[in-house]
Amino acid sequence: MPETIRSNVTSTPSPQALTIMLWLVATGFFMQTLDSTIVNTALPAMARSLGEAPLRMQGVVIAYSLTMATVIPFSGWLADKFGTRHVFFSAILIFTIGSLLCANAHT
Repeated sequence: MPETIRSNVTSTPSPQALTIMLWLVATGFFMQTLDSTIVNTALPAMARSLGEAPLRMQGVVIAYSLTMATVIPFSGWLADKFGTRHVFFSAILIFTIGSLLCANAHT
């Protein structure tokens, strides 16, 4: 029986597609950085509403950092299982919806 020879040739994306992918990834990194900046900026207001000293709220920043460190490997596993494009788009969508809901919160 003859064996089927598989070609290892993969199509390379066009320069325009590469530029779009670059901007999408850069936007994702920007959103993650913006999110951590928002956590640090909101810390004094959070401390005031909880009746705590702002310098004693380092647990919030630590919890955020540990959550990110936990989610990154998990998102890699999800990308392997469901595809990078779907996971990345879902993450951006969930982040955007969550941000909009937080922005519309009255208290």
